[in-house]
Amino acid sequence: MLAENLQQVRERIAKACARANRHPDSVKLLAVTKIFGPEVIQEAYALGLREFGENYVQEMERKAPVVSGLEGARFHLIGHLQSNKTKKASQLFSSIDSVESAKLARRLAAEGVPLDIMIEIKTSDEESKTGAPEGELPEIVEAVRAHPNLHLRGLMTVPPWSEDAELSRPYFAHLRELAALHRIPELSMGMSNDMEVAIEEGATWVRVGTALFGRRKKV
Repeated sequence: MLAENLQQVRERIAKACARANRHPDSVKLLAVTKIFGPEVIQEAYALGLREFGENYVQEMERKAPVVSGLEGARFHLIGHLQSNKTKKASQLFSSIDSVESAKLARRLAAEGVPLDIMIEIKTSDEESKTGAPEGELPEIVEAVRAHPNLHLRGLMTVPPWSEDAELSRPYFAHLRELAALHRIPELSMGMSNDMEVAIEEGATWVRVGTALFGRRKKV
């Protein structure tokens, strides 16, 4: 089932890239494995996936003993990171994709570990969404770039969920403009329901869980 789903997701990415006159290799697939067990990561790895997204430090801590030996696998923290968990996060993840303050960036830098960084921007006014206000972006960019062990790769956002993927387009377009303004090369935006629109608006990463693994069952 996963092999079939992966093929379908790759076809969706390829078709969206064709419409946008982009090469399919310009879009990386981040497999969102939160709430699934480590055996799901192992299965996805066997099918060629190498980039995995997790929401919680504690959940990754439980999975790490099983998946740490997967050569070339990289784990991204895509959920909110509390500042008191930066040490553990820097040990478990290759990339922190949810940096939302200059303070958090400095805390991560102080761990002295090389980390890829994405800054999460709150592009909507939904109270439930995390991310930095747009006005704080210059300060966070400066904080990340001030530390040689932090590598600023991109911006990330989560627009309001809607069954109509087109409603996500303005948020994706705005994130692209912010990235260009600050000379930030990558964009993590688009999920199972709206990845095509995100790709058309310049996404270099799409975060896909449901379309690969099905609906998550809370444990």
